[in-house]
Amino acid sequence: MVGEKLGTSGWFTITQEHISDFARVTGDDFWIHVDTERAAREMPGGKTIAHGIFTLSLVPLLQRDIFRIEQRGRGLNYGSNKVRYTAPVPVGARVRLHQTLASAERAGPATRIVTRCEFEIEGSERPALVAEFILHLEDAPA
Repeated sequence: MVGEKLGTSGWFTITQEHISDFARVTGDDFWIHVDTERAAREMPGGKTIAHGIFTLSLVPLLQRDIFRIEQRGRGLNYGSNKVRYTAPVPVGARVRLHQTLASAERAGPATRIVTRCEFEIEGSERPALVAEFILHLEDAPA
């Protein structure tokens, strides 16, 4: 299945509450994310934008719509490759995840799965984010 599209998630709406909560937890409270009044005056489109890393953090949630692996042990997010934030995601936007299987290789008693991820922004020609996401899945206990 390497190279094949795994699927597309449902739409997820980015709210100011999501953005503000992420800013609070990470300490990244730059005004373009949290100051709605200043954004209305100074940002293109007059809206705050989501953190790129917040968008990336949605992969585990949204990939549940795309695939599920049964008969496995622990699964760990192993990392990301080639992460590019290619378009800002304004508050109120809807995004969805497209995933393609880039590779699946044995790594000892586990399998390392790399998916190519692209976040579509509804109504935009440019994706919000393109990245490879790596899962490390241990074999199911005997």
